Amino acid sequence: MPLEPSPTHPDIAERFLALSGPSRAGDPGHLAVRGDLAHIKLAGQCFVPHYAVPMPHRAKAETVLRSQPRDTADLIATLAHGTLFEVLDIAGAWAWGQVEHDGLVGYVAIADLEHAA
Repeated sequence: MPLEPSPTHPDIAERFLALSGPSRAGDPGHLAVRGDLAHIKLAGQCFVPHYAVPMPHRAKAETVLRSQPRDTADLIATLAHGTLFEVLDIAGAWAWGQVEHDGLVGYVAIADLEHAA
């Protein structure tokens, strides 16, 4: 006999939030997933403890996307003024997220970003 939906056995969670196969491996260059966090669009595809809804920001001036949250980390790309960057996490002086137009994933100094309207 099937269980009735309840707070401890919600039918919605089973149908919409369950993984439907193996978790996707993270492509650190284009897939917005880390060991602790992933873009909400990857829910059901990647198993991580938390999913984030992107907070849209824009580059205030030309800035750089880096592989790690530090000034000496490898340069992934240079972002032009006005480039839309979807912030998924902020820690200290760095924002981790994804460039909207090409999907590159990395870190940008939070001082180089402003909220997008």
